[in-house]
Amino acid sequence: MAEQAEIVSDRKGNRWRVLGWGMATGLILLPLVAMQFTREVNWTIGDFLFATLMIGSVGLAFELVVRASNSTAYRAGAATALAAAFLTVWVNGAVGMIGSEDNPYNLLFLGVIVLALIGSTLARFRARGMMLAMATCAVAQAFIGLFGLSADLRGGILATGFAAIWLVSAALFRNAAR
Repeated sequence: MAEQAEIVSDRKGNRWRVLGWGMATGLILLPLVAMQFTREVNWTIGDFLFATLMIGSVGLAFELVVRASNSTAYRAGAATALAAAFLTVWVNGAVGMIGSEDNPYNLLFLGVIVLALIGSTLARFRARGMMLAMATCAVAQAFIGLFGLSADLRGGILATGFAAIWLVSAALFRNAAR
């Protein structure tokens, strides 16, 4: 009976994996479909490769998290941190947070992602340490965004708002640490 429950559990988890990777594939193919109907979307092969690398990296990282922890709060914290990192790179690559995508100021936001990676590694991916790393990322994101307000008010507000995503991640890791 226990063996049967384990098999059902594996099937249920498999559905989530299929759904997740299906959504990732759909996101990557969406611009290809849009290009058939409008000239507004004009992706190159490089754009598709970049999107595949970004979305695939996030998917693989989340797969590792799911295998490493059974805690829903930990998984949600990791998913939120991955979303913050993904959105930071995507927005900066597409239009830039402060000014245009060519503004060198935007490179500072990549430092927040590096900070998250270093903090996570130093915390050995333990929930309490992850909480501190993500809170530190929130503070760094907010400072960079606030200093960017003088160059681009709307971009500075957007960038500062991204700090909330890092804070949600920190709160979820705090919950996981309890």
